[in-house]
Amino acid sequence: MHNLRSLDALRAFVETGSVSQAALRLGRTQPQVGRLLAALEADLGFRLFNRHNRRLSLTAEGLRFYQQAERVLAGHDGLQRLATGIREGSSDSHLRVLTAPQVASVVLAPALRAMAAELPDFTALVDTRIRLDAETVVEQEHFDLGVTVLPLAHPRLKVEPVCELEAVVVMRRDNPMARLPQVGLAELLAHDLVVTHPRSLLRQGLERHCREAGLTLRHRFEASNGVVVCQMVAQGLGVALADPFVALSTPAPQLVMRPFACAIPIPYGLFFPAWQPRPGFVDRFATLVAETARGEAAALRRSLRRRPARA
Repeated sequence: MHNLRSLDALRAFVETGSVSQAALRLGRTQPQVGRLLAALEADLGFRLFNRHNRRLSLTAEGLRFYQQAERVLAGHDGLQRLATGIREGSSDSHLRVLTAPQVASVVLAPALRAMAAELPDFTALVDTRIRLDAETVVEQEHFDLGVTVLPLAHPRLKVEPVCELEAVVVMRRDNPMARLPQVGLAELLAHDLVVTHPRSLLRQGLERHCREAGLTLRHRFEASNGVVVCQMVAQGLGVALADPFVALSTPAPQLVMRPFACAIPIPYGLFFPAWQPRPGFVDRFATLVAETARGEAAALRRSLRRRPARA
Protein backbone atom coordinates (compact mmCIF):
# COMPACT_ATOMS: atom_id res chain seq x y z
CA MET A 1 0.00 0.00 0.00
CA HIS A 2 2.45 2.71 1.18
CA ASN A 3 6.24 2.56 1.17
CA LEU A 4 8.85 3.42 3.77
CA ARG A 5 9.92 6.57 1.95
CA SER A 6 6.43 8.01 2.36
CA LEU A 7 6.32 7.00 6.03
CA ASP A 8 9.78 8.49 6.59
CA ALA A 9 8.53 11.73 5.02
CA LEU A 10 5.52 11.71 7.34
CA ARG A 11 7.69 11.18 10.41
CA ALA A 12 10.10 13.92 9.37
CA PHE A 13 7.20 16.32 8.79
CA VAL A 14 5.64 15.60 12.19
CA GLU A 15 8.92 15.84 14.09
CA THR A 16 10.18 19.01 12.37
CA GLY A 17 6.83 20.76 11.94
CA SER A 18 7.09 21.72 8.27
CA VAL A 19 7.65 20.29 4.82
CA SER A 20 10.73 22.46 4.29
CA GLN A 21 12.40 21.25 7.52
CA ALA A 22 11.43 17.67 6.71
CA ALA A 23 13.15 18.04 3.34
CA LEU A 24 16.32 19.28 5.03
CA ARG A 25 16.32 16.32 7.41
CA LEU A 26 15.80 13.79 4.62
CA GLY A 27 18.22 15.39 2.16
CA ARG A 28 15.44 15.88 -0.40
CA THR A 29 13.86 18.89 -2.04
CA GLN A 30 10.68 20.40 -0.66
CA PRO A 31 8.65 19.39 -3.77
CA GLN A 32 9.87 15.80 -3.43
CA VAL A 33 8.71 15.57 0.19
CA GLY A 34 5.43 17.26 -0.74
CA ARG A 35 4.83 14.65 -3.42
CA LEU A 36 5.59 11.79 -1.03
CA LEU A 37 3.08 13.14 1.50
CA ALA A 38 0.43 13.76 -1.15
CA ALA A 39 0.93 10.25 -2.57
CA LEU A 40 0.60 8.73 0.90
CA GLU A 41 -2.62 10.64 1.53
CA ALA A 42 -4.04 9.58 -1.84
CA ASP A 43 -3.03 5.98 -1.25
CA LEU A 44 -4.75 5.89 2.13
CA GLY A 45 -8.00 7.38 0.87
CA PHE A 46 -8.54 9.85 3.74
CA ARG A 47 -7.21 13.27 4.68
CA LEU A 48 -3.96 13.21 6.63
CA PHE A 49 -3.54 16.98 6.62
CA ASN A 50 -5.38 20.20 7.17
CA ARG A 51 -4.27 22.85 4.70
CA HIS A 52 -4.32 26.53 5.70
CA ASN A 53 -2.37 29.30 3.98
CA ARG A 54 -0.17 26.68 2.29
CA ARG A 55 0.75 25.19 5.68
CA LEU A 56 0.00 21.61 6.67
CA SER A 57 -1.10 20.22 10.02
CA LEU A 58 -2.24 16.71 10.93
CA THR A 59 -5.94 15.92 11.05
CA ALA A 60 -7.24 13.77 13.91
CA GLU A 61 -7.20 10.81 11.51
CA GLY A 62 -3.69 11.75 10.43
CA LEU A 63 -2.50 11.71 14.04
CA ARG A 64 -4.01 8.26 14.60
CA PHE A 65 -2.32 6.96 11.48
CA TYR A 66 1.01 8.54 12.38
CA GLN A 67 1.01 6.98 15.85
CA GLN A 68 0.76 3.52 14.27
CA ALA A 69 3.19 4.38 11.46
CA GLU A 70 5.78 5.45 14.04
CA ARG A 71 5.65 1.98 15.60
CA VAL A 72 6.19 0.41 12.18
CA LEU A 73 9.14 2.71 11.55
CA ALA A 74 10.59 1.95 15.00
CA GLY A 75 10.52 -1.75 14.12
CA HIS A 76 12.21 -1.04 10.81
CA ASP A 77 14.87 1.06 12.56
CA GLY A 78 15.56 -1.88 14.84
CA LEU A 79 15.99 -4.20 11.85
CA GLN A 80 18.44 -1.77 10.28
CA ARG A 81 20.49 -1.59 13.49
CA LEU A 82 20.51 -5.37 13.72
CA ALA A 83 21.63 -5.74 10.09
CA THR A 84 24.40 -3.19 10.60
CA GLY A 85 25.59 -4.99 13.71
CA ILE A 86 25.65 -8.35 11.93
CA ARG A 87 27.63 -6.87 9.01
CA GLU A 88 30.12 -5.27 11.37
CA GLY A 89 30.39 -8.37 13.54
CA SER A 90 29.10 -6.63 16.67
CA SER A 91 26.45 -7.83 19.08
CA ASP A 92 22.99 -6.26 19.14
CA SER A 93 22.83 -4.44 22.46
CA HIS A 94 20.02 -2.03 21.63
CA LEU A 95 17.23 -1.96 24.19
CA ARG A 96 13.66 -0.73 23.62
CA VAL A 97 11.95 0.25 26.88
CA LEU A 98 8.31 1.19 27.46
CA THR A 99 7.55 3.10 30.65
CA ALA A 100 5.72 5.96 32.32
CA PRO A 101 7.50 9.35 32.47
CA GLN A 102 8.07 9.27 36.25
CA VAL A 103 9.89 5.93 35.98
CA ALA A 104 12.21 7.29 33.32
CA SER A 105 13.54 10.01 35.61
CA VAL A 106 13.50 8.21 38.97
CA VAL A 107 14.33 4.58 38.14
CA LEU A 108 15.55 4.19 34.56
CA ALA A 109 18.27 6.84 34.45
CA PRO A 110 20.50 5.16 37.09
CA ALA A 111 19.98 1.76 35.46
CA LEU A 112 20.85 3.16 32.02
CA ARG A 113 24.05 4.73 33.38
CA ALA A 114 25.11 1.46 35.00
CA MET A 115 24.32 -0.53 31.86
CA ALA A 116 26.26 1.87 29.62
CA ALA A 117 29.28 1.49 31.91
CA GLU A 118 29.10 -2.29 31.64
CA LEU A 119 28.47 -2.52 27.86
CA PRO A 120 30.34 -0.02 25.67
CA ASP A 121 28.05 -0.70 22.67
CA PHE A 122 24.83 -0.49 24.69
CA THR A 123 22.13 1.83 23.30
CA ALA A 124 18.51 2.34 24.30
CA LEU A 125 15.25 3.86 23.14
CA VAL A 126 13.01 4.93 26.05
CA ASP A 127 9.40 5.33 24.95
CA THR A 128 7.32 7.04 27.66
CA ARG A 129 3.55 6.68 27.82
CA ILE A 130 1.19 8.18 30.38
CA ARG A 131 -0.93 5.02 30.32
CA LEU A 132 0.22 1.55 29.25
CA ASP A 133 -2.68 -0.62 28.15
CA ALA A 134 -2.01 -4.36 27.79
CA GLU A 135 -3.89 -4.74 24.50
CA THR A 136 -2.09 -1.78 22.94
CA VAL A 137 1.28 -3.03 24.13
CA VAL A 138 0.75 -6.51 22.73
CA GLU A 139 -0.79 -5.55 19.41
CA GLN A 140 1.11 -2.41 18.46
CA GLU A 141 4.40 -2.04 20.32
CA HIS A 142 7.95 -3.15 19.58
CA PHE A 143 9.79 -3.41 22.88
CA ASP A 144 12.14 -5.58 24.95
CA LEU A 145 11.13 -4.55 28.45
CA GLY A 146 8.55 -2.35 30.15
CA VAL A 147 8.09 -0.81 33.59
CA THR A 148 4.66 0.14 34.87
CA VAL A 149 2.19 0.20 37.72
CA LEU A 150 0.44 -3.14 38.07
CA PRO A 151 -1.84 -4.90 37.38
CA LEU A 152 -1.02 -5.51 33.74
CA ALA A 153 -2.36 -8.87 32.64
CA HIS A 154 -2.20 -10.50 29.21
CA PRO A 155 -1.31 -14.06 28.15
CA ARG A 156 1.34 -12.72 25.77
CA LEU A 157 3.11 -10.69 28.44
CA LYS A 158 5.37 -11.99 31.17
CA VAL A 159 4.96 -9.78 34.24
CA GLU A 160 7.35 -9.72 37.20
CA PRO A 161 6.54 -7.68 40.36
CA VAL A 162 9.36 -5.40 41.51
CA CYS A 163 8.34 -3.25 44.47
CA GLU A 164 5.34 -1.73 46.21
CA LEU A 165 4.92 1.88 47.20
CA GLU A 166 2.26 3.51 49.37
CA ALA A 167 0.24 6.50 48.20
CA VAL A 168 1.27 9.79 49.81
CA VAL A 169 -0.43 13.13 50.29
CA VAL A 170 1.18 15.96 48.31
CA MET A 171 0.74 19.62 49.17
CA ARG A 172 2.58 22.91 49.08
CA ARG A 173 5.14 23.49 51.80
CA ASP A 174 3.06 26.32 53.26
CA ASN A 175 -0.01 24.10 53.77
CA PRO A 176 -0.85 23.57 57.48
CA MET A 177 -0.90 19.78 56.94
CA ALA A 178 2.81 19.91 56.11
CA ARG A 179 3.44 20.10 59.88
CA LEU A 180 1.72 16.74 60.47
CA PRO A 181 3.67 13.45 60.71
CA GLN A 182 0.90 11.85 58.62
CA VAL A 183 -2.40 12.92 57.11
CA GLY A 184 -5.70 11.24 58.00
CA LEU A 185 -8.68 10.80 55.72
CA ALA A 186 -10.85 13.44 57.40
CA GLU A 187 -7.97 15.93 57.33
CA LEU A 188 -7.44 15.29 53.63
CA LEU A 189 -11.12 15.74 52.79
CA ALA A 190 -11.22 19.06 54.63
CA HIS A 191 -9.07 20.62 51.87
CA ASP A 192 -9.70 21.32 48.20
CA LEU A 193 -8.82 18.08 46.41
CA VAL A 194 -7.18 17.48 43.07
CA VAL A 195 -7.87 13.90 41.98
CA THR A 196 -6.83 11.53 39.23
CA HIS A 197 -9.26 9.88 36.81
CA PRO A 198 -11.86 7.41 38.18
CA ARG A 199 -10.02 4.30 36.90
CA SER A 200 -6.74 5.08 38.67
CA LEU A 201 -5.55 3.09 41.67
CA LEU A 202 -5.34 6.29 43.70
CA ARG A 203 -8.90 7.40 42.97
CA GLN A 204 -10.36 3.93 43.52
CA GLY A 205 -8.46 3.52 46.78
CA LEU A 206 -9.58 6.91 48.06
CA GLU A 207 -13.20 6.21 47.15
CA ARG A 208 -13.02 2.84 48.92
CA HIS A 209 -11.71 4.40 52.13
CA CYS A 210 -14.40 7.09 51.98
CA ARG A 211 -17.15 4.46 51.64
CA GLU A 212 -15.76 2.44 54.54
CA ALA A 213 -15.59 5.54 56.74
CA GLY A 214 -19.03 6.79 55.72
CA LEU A 215 -17.53 9.99 54.31
CA THR A 216 -18.32 11.77 51.05
CA LEU A 217 -15.57 12.38 48.53
CA ARG A 218 -15.83 15.81 46.95
CA HIS A 219 -13.13 17.17 44.71
CA ARG A 220 -12.59 20.51 43.06
CA PHE A 221 -10.26 19.53 40.21
CA GLU A 222 -9.57 16.36 38.24
CA ALA A 223 -6.71 15.54 35.86
CA SER A 224 -6.06 12.61 33.56
CA ASN A 225 -2.72 11.65 35.13
CA GLY A 226 -0.72 12.00 38.30
CA VAL A 227 1.97 14.22 36.80
CA VAL A 228 -0.57 16.93 36.03
CA VAL A 229 -2.19 16.46 39.46
CA CYS A 230 1.15 17.16 41.19
CA GLN A 231 1.75 20.19 38.98
CA MET A 232 -1.69 21.56 39.89
CA VAL A 233 -1.00 21.05 43.59
CA ALA A 234 2.33 22.85 43.22
CA GLN A 235 0.41 25.79 41.74
CA GLY A 236 -1.73 26.02 44.87
CA LEU A 237 -4.93 24.48 43.51
CA GLY A 238 -5.37 22.04 46.40
CA VAL A 239 -3.91 18.85 47.85
CA ALA A 240 -3.87 15.35 46.39
CA LEU A 241 -2.97 11.72 46.76
CA ALA A 242 0.02 10.78 44.65
CA ASP A 243 2.32 7.99 43.60
CA PRO A 244 5.62 8.89 45.35
CA PHE A 245 7.61 8.27 42.15
CA VAL A 246 5.36 10.77 40.37
CA ALA A 247 5.82 13.33 43.14
CA LEU A 248 9.60 12.83 43.07
CA SER A 249 9.69 13.41 39.32
CA THR A 250 7.74 16.69 39.56
CA PRO A 251 10.25 19.60 39.47
CA ALA A 252 8.54 21.74 42.12
CA PRO A 253 10.60 22.60 45.23
CA GLN A 254 7.47 23.94 46.97
CA LEU A 255 5.84 20.47 46.82
CA VAL A 256 6.11 18.17 49.86
CA MET A 257 4.95 14.64 50.62
CA ARG A 258 3.43 13.27 53.79
CA PRO A 259 2.37 9.68 54.61
CA PHE A 260 -1.34 8.92 54.22
CA ALA A 261 -2.94 7.19 57.21
CA CYS A 262 -5.06 4.94 54.94
CA ALA A 263 -3.07 2.37 52.99
CA ILE A 264 -3.29 2.53 49.18
CA PRO A 265 -0.62 0.24 47.72
CA ILE A 266 0.96 1.09 44.36
CA PRO A 267 2.72 -2.00 42.96
CA TYR A 268 5.34 -1.63 40.25
CA GLY A 269 6.51 -4.38 37.94
CA LEU A 270 8.46 -5.29 34.83
CA PHE A 271 6.83 -6.78 31.75
CA PHE A 272 8.36 -8.57 28.78
CA PRO A 273 7.01 -9.79 25.43
CA ALA A 274 6.45 -13.52 25.86
CA TRP A 275 6.61 -14.06 22.09
CA GLN A 276 10.34 -13.35 21.76
CA PRO A 277 13.47 -14.69 23.48
CA ARG A 278 15.06 -12.51 26.14
CA PRO A 279 18.75 -11.74 25.51
CA GLY A 280 21.15 -11.74 28.41
CA PHE A 281 21.67 -7.98 28.38
CA VAL A 282 17.88 -7.49 28.73
CA ASP A 283 17.92 -9.71 31.82
CA ARG A 284 20.85 -7.73 33.19
CA PHE A 285 19.10 -4.41 32.60
CA ALA A 286 15.92 -5.76 34.22
CA THR A 287 17.99 -6.65 37.31
CA LEU A 288 19.43 -3.14 37.44
CA VAL A 289 15.97 -1.56 37.13
CA ALA A 290 14.56 -3.79 39.87
CA GLU A 291 17.48 -3.00 42.21
CA THR A 292 17.11 0.74 41.55
CA ALA A 293 13.34 0.71 42.06
CA ARG A 294 13.62 -1.20 45.35
CA GLY A 295 16.36 1.11 46.54
CA GLU A 296 14.31 4.22 45.70
CA ALA A 297 11.24 2.72 47.40
CA ALA A 298 13.24 1.99 50.57
CA ALA A 299 14.74 5.50 50.56
CA LEU A 300 11.27 6.98 50.23
CA ARG A 301 9.99 5.00 53.19
CA ARG A 302 12.91 6.20 55.30
CA SER A 303 12.49 9.84 54.28
CA LEU A 304 8.75 9.81 54.98
CA ARG A 305 9.43 8.58 58.53
CA ARG A 306 11.50 11.73 59.09
CA ARG A 307 10.37 15.34 59.11
CA PRO A 308 10.45 17.50 57.16
CA ALA A 309 9.84 15.25 54.12
CA ARG A 310 9.90 16.70 50.64
CA ALA A 311 9.40 15.56 47.06
